[in-house]
Amino acid sequence: MDSLTPLETAATVPGSDEAAEMVRRAGRARWAVFLVFFVNGFVFANWVPRVAEIRTALGASEGQMGLALLGIAAGAVVAMPAAGWAAGRWGTRPICLGAAALLGLVLPLAGLASDLPALAAALVLFGAVSGTLDVAMNVQGAEVERRLGRPVFASFHGGFSLGGLAGAGTAALLAGSGADPATQFLLIGPIASLVGVLAAGQMLRRAAAGGHAGFHLAALRGLGGLSAIALICLLAEGAVADWSAILLADWRAAGPEAAGAAFALFSATMAAGRLTGDRLIARAGARAVLTGGGMLAAGGLALAVAVPSATATVLGFGIVGAGLSCIFPLTLLLAARAAGASAGLAIAAVSTVGYGAFLGGPPSLGFLAEAVTLPWALAAVAALLALVPLLGTRLPPHATT
Repeated sequence: MDSLTPLETAATVPGSDEAAEMVRRAGRARWAVFLVFFVNGFVFANWVPRVAEIRTALGASEGQMGLALLGIAAGAVVAMPAAGWAAGRWGTRPICLGAAALLGLVLPLAGLASDLPALAAALVLFGAVSGTLDVAMNVQGAEVERRLGRPVFASFHGGFSLGGLAGAGTAALLAGSGADPATQFLLIGPIASLVGVLAAGQMLRRAAAGGHAGFHLAALRGLGGLSAIALICLLAEGAVADWSAILLADWRAAGPEAAGAAFALFSATMAAGRLTGDRLIARAGARAVLTGGGMLAAGGLALAVAVPSATATVLGFGIVGAGLSCIFPLTLLLAARAAGASAGLAIAAVSTVGYGAFLGGPPSLGFLAEAVTLPWALAAVAALLALVPLLGTRLPPHATT
């Protein structure tokens, strides 16, 4: 097995030849992990723009489609803890190989569904496979960073963001050429699976630090704080994705161009922040990036909701993307380092909390908006973001080193 004890890195293994080979293996694995993140984001982004067409083709109401879409969340929430346990038992490479192979093969089932029950079943499978891959690739990424001995983890999430941008562009091109969702998914799915499998084959053969013993109290305390940060940040990310266009249309009298610009700027600043975040983490430290990112995101969202200008609102959402960019990746990385915890189980726990907030938070904001108006509902999210610096400073010392 290609494994190390939790404290070993390439720099601590005696023998220059062995250390050099370890660095080469970790370097290959780094780009493999980046590409698997890219594929996961690419496949999901191919699905999102075609949801409305699939709903129309099935003749489903918004409520019926909403229930079907919950299948993605249901599949992921069930699969993520199991994936964390499996990563600790068998390592992440075989899990990434299997999930990458299946990811592009289950997506066409959603395009081929002839009724709502078939669509819901396909989406449960899609969510389970995507959630499994999400946990396994994050555990692998945490191990690659540990072996390299320098920050690289944020760039993996940058790969996911770039994959999302590429997937959305591919979906737009294929839709514009007249391809229906089933044709699109049948075309891109197998290609994405092939690329994902080839990349996963270059991953470290055994990457799941830690054992199966229970969490120490310090680790539980650290995971609680990290889970709270993940919940807040993915709630904010989901709020921007689902409500930014409505804020601009209903409260800024702006057209769809402004809504598109807002989400594009949000996505671009998030991708840029993740791709450059490793250098910032190396220079300033994880705790400083957590607290600074939280303050930046809170300030950006406050700007978006407080200033009655479409330009200021678009700019504010861009600032939110920059502030949030490295926070969720850091919560996963720091969870993997939590003392006495299995990396797979720790990442699964934080991912499940964050994923639930991303999917369940925006509908809850809708109910709150009916009671207090949308700007005030988003202001409440900004207030939660302002808690991130406080939560970051209260993490146990081991959690941010």
